[in-house]
Amino acid sequence: MSWTAPRRRRRRGYDDVVTQTVLLYSDKPEIRDRMRQAVGTRPAPELTVQFVDAASHRECVSLVDTYELDLLLLDGEAQPAGGMGIARQLRDERDDLPPICVVIARAADRWLAAYSGADATLVHPLDPVTTGQTIAGLLQRDTAAAP
Repeated sequence: MSWTAPRRRRRRGYDDVVTQTVLLYSDKPEIRDRMRQAVGTRPAPELTVQFVDAASHRECVSLVDTYELDLLLLDGEAQPAGGMGIARQLRDERDDLPPICVVIARAADRWLAAYSGADATLVHPLDPVTTGQTIAGLLQRDTAAAP
């Protein structure tokens, strides 16, 4: 019986890397920084992320209306407008939204985030591995669904 080395996957060149824009919403800059750090700039080998920050409900909705965003990462605990409320409002008002991920404080609130129209949830404190995988999965799913 002969042994053969497993095949190695070919590495993609830099030309195959896709850059996508993620909106980070929270009223607290330290929460936005934690979300940014947990996602990282390279959540998958073929994917880089650039961030746009929103600190208020008005700013968040304005950025969604103004820019072509690939994903919304919303703090469900933000005040006075939480990420779940914003997700629900945007889902009710627009048909062309990118995926939405809501960061919640309690895992028991996942049902409420789902009701708000979130495509995924993450729980504070953010685990970088889970966060990166979740965000990469949403971005790649959305890219694969695009024509």
